[in-house]
Amino acid sequence: MTQTSENVTWLTQEAYNKLKDELEYLTGPARTEIAAKIAAAREEGDLRENGGYHAAKEEQGKQELRVRQLTQLLESAKVGEAPAADGAVAPGMVVTIAFDGDEDDTLTFLLASREYASSDIETYSPQSPLGAGVIGHKIGEDAEYELPNGKKASVRILKAKPYTG
Repeated sequence: MTQTSENVTWLTQEAYNKLKDELEYLTGPARTEIAAKIAAAREEGDLRENGGYHAAKEEQGKQELRVRQLTQLLESAKVGEAPAADGAVAPGMVVTIAFDGDEDDTLTFLLASREYASSDIETYSPQSPLGAGVIGHKIGEDAEYELPNGKKASVRILKAKPYTG
């Protein structure tokens, strides 16, 4: 099966390991815990008016959704090194842009998926309008992306360097 760059999530080895550990916990000990909660609540009697049972079932649903998300993410993930520092914008890079070429109106962000996000820097997905608009452009180039209202916005790439965490 060939994968396009649109459905691949690039992760560092550290991020991949963290997500894999979370998946192993959710499919092992966490499933056992939630099954025990459901069984205990079921023994309390009438399920129609059993708040503990309904809360446990809801928690189980959220947990299983996260298991599916993690499974899908890890199946499409590529573990690799940071992108080359060649000045071209790519996922895994910290990018500084100037809106409409105005170097006083700038934004610096990490171009990465949510799982790669850091609390230290704002993160934009490569699939977001801004992210998709700047990918492949080099420092000094102008890029365009579509705003939610359908209008186009222009930015100039000021910096693009690999994220070092």
